This record gives sequence, C-alpha cells and structure tokens, in this order.
Amino acid sequence: MDVYQTFQDFASNLIVQNQSSIENRFGLITQRLNRDFRDIESKVDNGIYVGSYGRDTAINGVSDLDLLFVLPDELYYTYNNREGNGQSQLLQDVKKSLLKTYSSSKIRGDGQVVVIQFTNDFIEVCPAFLEADGSYTYADSNNGGRWKKTDPSPEAASLKELDDQCNGNVVNLCRIVRAWKNKCGVKIGGLLIDTFVYNFFSANKEYADYGYADYDVLVKDFFAYLSELNDNRAYWFAPGSNQHVYKKKNSNFKSKAKKAVKNIENAISKNDEDTVYEIWRLVFGKVFPYPQVIKERSYNYVANEQYIEERYPMDISNMLRINCEVQQAGFRTELLRTVKFLRKNKKLKFFIESTDVEEPYNVLWKVKNEGWIAKQRNTLRGEILESNLSGNMRKESSDFEGGHFVECYIIKDGYCVARDRIDVPISNV
Repeated sequence: MDVYQTFQDFASNLIVQNQSSIENRFGLITQRLNRDFRDIESKVDNGIYVGSYGRDTAINGVSDLDLLFVLPDELYYTYNNREGNGQSQLLQDVKKSLLKTYSSSKIRGDGQVVVIQFTNDFIEVCPAFLEADGSYTYADSNNGGRWKKTDPSPEAASLKELDDQCNGNVVNLCRIVRAWKNKCGVKIGGLLIDTFVYNFFSANKEYADYGYADYDVLVKDFFAYLSELNDNRAYWFAPGSNQHVYKKKNSNFKSKAKKAVKNIENAISKNDEDTVYEIWRLVFGKVFPYPQVIKERSYNYVANEQYIEERYPMDISNMLRINCEVQQAGFRTELLRTVKFLRKNKKLKFFIESTDVEEPYNVLWKVKNEGWIAKQRNTLRGEILESNLSGNMRKESSDFEGGHFVECYIIKDGYCVARDRIDVPISNV
C-alpha cells in the first residue's frame, strides 16, 4: 500500500463537500433572526459558526451543525426579568422566528438551543449575548431556567494556531478520528475529540513534522495515547477557553481505541495488498480509500454490498453493544463473545446486550459472510436487514467456515445514533 497517497486521499475524502449549502442555510437563519431581533437584513452579521464546523474539524456528511446568534444586550434584561422561565421563553421566541423561514421543517426548543431538523442533517441555533471578555451568555431552560457561559472563539483560534505549527496535521487527525467514531460507534463528543488531539500534539512535538507517509504510525500512536488515558477522569480542559469538556456517560472510547490499535498494527505489518485495505476499513469504514482493482480481487468483495452511511446520516451519540447466543441441541447455550471457537451447524441469535438509546427506535442488521467458501457459494451477502425475531433480534446460523461478521445499527428520528459489530469466526473443526 502506498501510505502517502492513501492517506492523502483519505484526508481529501473527509473534507466537507456541501459547504455552499451549509453556508446558504446559515445565511438564511441569520437573516431571519436579524430581521426579527435586530431589524436589519444581514445574512452575516451576528451569526457565528461554532462546533466542529466552526473549528474546521467537521467531516463530509456532518449531521449536526451549530450556529450561535448574538442578540442585542437589552434583550437579556427583558427575558431575565420575566416571570417564570425566561430562558424557555427566549428559545420559544427564536423558534417562532425560524418557523417563518422553515415552516415545513421540524423545529423544537431543546434545553439550550433551537433545533431545525432537515432530511440529512440538523442545525442547532444557540441565541446568546456577547460579554466584554469575548465570551457568550446563553439560555439554559432546564430545571426552571438559568444563564450559562460559553467561549468558542479561543477554542477555534487555539486549534488553528497549533494546526499551523503542525503543518495541518491537527485538523487532519481531528477529522480522521471522527471517521473512526462513525465507523466504530464510539460515544464521544466532537469537542472532546479535538481536545484530545490538541493535547496529543502539544505533548508530543515530534509529530508536528509528520507527512502523509507517516500517517499510519501517527494514527496508531494517537489511538494508543487515547487507550491509556485515566479511566477515572471525568473531564478535560478545552484548548483556548479551558472550559470543562466532560466524558459522556457510558463512553466506550478507550475500549474502541484499544481495538483500533490492534487492527492498525495488523495493517502496518501486512505485506499483502489484497487484504490490508480491508483491515484499515475496520477502523475507518467506507470513507477509507480502497482501489477498485484491488477490491475486486478480494474473496470478500460483492458489488451490491450495502452501507448504513449511504442510507442514513450518521449522528453517533449513544453506545451500543451486541452479543449472540450460540445454541445447538444437546449443548448448553453460550455467548459468542466468550466462545473460543465457533463451529459449524450452530443456531445464532444476535441481540442488543446494552444501549443507552431511549425508545422508540428502529434496529437494523448487516450480515456479511467472508472467505473463499462464501465466494464459491455466492453467499457473501452484505445487505442491510430488519430484525427477524421479536425484541429487535436477528436469527442466523453458522453454516460454513470463514471470518464472518454482523453489524447492528440503531436508527432514531431518521439518524443512525449507535452501531456495533461482532465478529463471527466459524471454524472448520
């Protein structure tokens, strides 16, 4: 594998492709709020890109976009002095304003922001007041209402400054880690990703001069760094602002990072070009380059394989862990994750072992057979499937040997919010 060319193409694949569409929407939102709250027509004034898009670390297909709108100072006193939950009233007024432009879209107030939901993405609008120190005060309507502060500008500036010092490697790695998050179902927030990458480069200056030819080692070393972070630590300090960035409850980033290290080490050690791309895709998914001529040589290639990324926008915000009951008449039931060797002619029942996604939601599965026997039998599969047992479970069987796998996806409100994979290595014994 040509490491330089592959990772250069990988970085290019991650660049947001629909910037004009995003900026057009942001302009219309800013214009509407300027009309109703400032009596001006500007599509630019008072609207600020924040979140991953504002920090330039978003990747193509980004589903959650963040806009901060600066309100006139006098409105703070208007809403603060109202009886009841003034913060909730502010969000409701912003919602009413946005409905004038997006009357057919689903718009809701959601604690601290107003969310506009589109077909493939959603925009979170945060109305706020500019403070003398450059920070912003925004409304939190939860628990009766209160005001909070945020300081996104120095976060973006600090990341850019370090990225300039590191030849673009900081932003590239932030985007690469997001591809891993989406592929491997990692429950981790975008600002925490950027904070970890910032801390990694700040503490390890030698990576500043790495080029694309070194990116295989760079990503391996970063995931090793991630896997060794303190389990008991609850938060880290965001670059520039030093605000607390909390680890999400039930976050699985450490265990997923350890698995990524093993896969990357395996990929680096491989001399077989016919399999190395498949290993890298275990970590980064379909967005990782895979030359078509090499792909078609693989035993595992099937032209009509389906990918969840092509059916639903990705918004991995929850954790999911699946398992499988292995059954055979006359033998006790075992769980696949604890079985050393899975033999043929077993009944398999895949199920959700744990998740923090709140119902209602839909569950989809992908069953992929691999190896030369699957190829010979023309049973590679790879389609996206519904559950075929009650309780969101999937029934299958271990018919022939090979390194098969099953993936599970949780779809909620039109987005894939959690995913997991379990390998099904069927022995020929």
